[in-house]
Amino acid sequence: MTLDAPDFHVPTSWEQALAVKAAHPEAVPVAGGTDLMVEVNFDRRRPPALLDLTRVPELAAVDRVDGRVRLGAGVPYARMITELGSELPGLAMAARTVGSPQIRNRGTAGGNLGSASPAGDCHPPLLAAGAEVELASVRGVRRVPVAEFFTGPKRSVLEPDELIAAVHVAPATGPQQFAKIGPRNAMVIAVTAFALALHPEQRRVGTGIGSAAPTPRRATDAEEFLSGELAAAGLWSSRGPLPESLVTEFGNRVRAAASPIDDVRGSADYRRHVLAVLARRTLTWAWDAHRSTEQRTGRTA
Repeated sequence: MTLDAPDFHVPTSWEQALAVKAAHPEAVPVAGGTDLMVEVNFDRRRPPALLDLTRVPELAAVDRVDGRVRLGAGVPYARMITELGSELPGLAMAARTVGSPQIRNRGTAGGNLGSASPAGDCHPPLLAAGAEVELASVRGVRRVPVAEFFTGPKRSVLEPDELIAAVHVAPATGPQQFAKIGPRNAMVIAVTAFALALHPEQRRVGTGIGSAAPTPRRATDAEEFLSGELAAAGLWSSRGPLPESLVTEFGNRVRAAASPIDDVRGSADYRRHVLAVLARRTLTWAWDAHRSTEQRTGRTA
């Protein structure tokens, strides 16, 4: 059987890309193609049209706007690692765990968000950092908190004529951590993943859960609990050791925020257990880093 080749659009500017998307809303954007081409190769998807964004220079830019990092949707994981490790450490950690060097050189944050997979590695650190997604069309530009971007498995608020332009993320003001678990150390989809960010200047904790619910999500109850307990005990200022009971309860509340399923990669019970472990570990690592910063500089939060 002969399959018709899809229409192929290759804009060379952002304005052209938006115009093509408006005229052909069925066109699927392609940058790295690391998710899409797997689906095409396994005959799970046959897009009627493709929109190649690799020649749009605006999407490859990393800028600082209003005190936040504006990460172009076409910036690959490899650049997140080499260029943003100090400003966005959680995102850089997650990028290091993605696939292989070839995939890290091609895959992008915009593609990860566009796929809207519950297991996307970028999603937990972006949630923990309180990022916003910049969406654009010929009708205008809007910014959506990443926590409101996902609407279901592989579904988002992205309109048919919209493209993801960038992600806006505030530079880290405290330690950040990311951890995931899979059948092996590389080249696998996470069984579950978790990200944590300490925001000492706001006396706030950020979290992000991946691959343990229909969409990536925050553990808001766990965030509020930990932030409040740290404040009540004066630990934000003193940077004293964390009580083990506090670490355990935080893990329990993160676990309660998940709603995983059984699948070929792991059972729901296993995912809940692992998520609690990852939450305890990342909190311990982040708090140890927070304390060591005070010891090196003599500063208090």
